Amino acid sequence: MNLLNQILFFVLFMYCVILHEVAHGYAARISGDDTAYLSGRLTLDPLAHIDLMGTVVLPLLLYIMGSPVLFGWAKPVPINLYKLDSKGLFLVSVAGVFTNFVLSLLLLVLYKFIPWSVLLQLSLVNFWLMAFNLIPLPPLDGSKILLSFFSFETRARAMAFDRYGFFIVFLLLALNFFNGYFNLVYRAFISIANLIL
Repeated sequence: MNLLNQILFFVLFMYCVILHEVAHGYAARISGDDTAYLSGRLTLDPLAHIDLMGTVVLPLLLYIMGSPVLFGWAKPVPINLYKLDSKGLFLVSVAGVFTNFVLSLLLLVLYKFIPWSVLLQLSLVNFWLMAFNLIPLPPLDGSKILLSFFSFETRARAMAFDRYGFFIVFLLLALNFFNGYFNLVYRAFISIANLIL
């Protein structure tokens, strides 16, 4: 991939991560929580969302090192548990992964008509982001989808551990704990890609 394609890939990847968070914010507003809206987070302006480590440094390092897996995150949009019932929390949590899934499919369809390698890579990355976020460990969306079926008190106690959860997730990643899962995800992506392409 030439330098221009690499730059375009990285910029588009950043927007995919941002769209994931904006989707959370819109779902929250529809569900009665306007915290993200009042915080100015329902925007595609990258300055409102960029997390230096998660949106820039880590993805860039993984890309430079030729990692087979690329991931990152934007600043999580703020939500107010007191304004969200179980259904609201479920919708907010699903919104991000659903957005990545739709982006993955749209990029595959676009690649079918415009065979630009960046589109195929972005499609795979979005599929990967969806699958990664579905892991039921805090602070990933999968944990909040699971918590939406529990009482408010249980949700509040569990989400208090979100700030520490990434350390556990990174440790498990470093120990290759999710390798089997990621292999299944990759095979699922290839199957879907073969159907579309």
